[in-house]
Amino acid sequence: MKNLIHKIKEPKILKSILITIVVILLIGGFILFEKLRDRVFIDNSLIQAPIVSISPDGQGKILKINVYEGEKVTRGDALAIVGTKTLNAYEDGLVVATNNAIGSIANPQVPVVSMINFSDERVAGTIDENKGLDKIKVGQPVSFTVDALPGQTFWGYVDEISSTAKQTQLQFSVSSERPTQQFIVYARFDAYKYPQIKNGMSAKMTIYIKTP
Repeated sequence: MKNLIHKIKEPKILKSILITIVVILLIGGFILFEKLRDRVFIDNSLIQAPIVSISPDGQGKILKINVYEGEKVTRGDALAIVGTKTLNAYEDGLVVATNNAIGSIANPQVPVVSMINFSDERVAGTIDENKGLDKIKVGQPVSFTVDALPGQTFWGYVDEISSTAKQTQLQFSVSSERPTQQFIVYARFDAYKYPQIKNGMSAKMTIYIKTP
């Protein structure tokens, strides 16, 4: 062991070891750089789906609510009875809210049942215009993680890129710099494949801008 340590301390051998370490670090750094260059990261993301509101055509008393929050329903299912009419689901989806005030008067402006369609559920990520927005295209693969589900990675694809910035009103002063605008990138995924993902959960996206 002493002989080995002594040999390592020899200038030529020590120099060779250092050169080898530097080469390994350079190769590793290059590989990491190439991987990062082929990806765009969007940390400010959210699971979201449009809310579908089910309301009566006219005023009526809420007599019965047939569903509960978190229940999956299919197209045509009876959701509630208001007056003499039964409110049915227009499409498959998940109930996210109900008006359980039995006996109260419902009207077309106030939903009796609110639901989301699984096929409309997407990841919406907010990205600065100078952080790789120009590299993102519809159809690119996306992986994402959800804060509430640590250790799990989910997959989808870029479905839409907003055509206008979130804040389009520009305000300048003599000393101010041009503000950085933000855009929303939407990624669609199979919500039926990932039933553990809930509407409104915080997420982080990785968009793969180059594929083999």
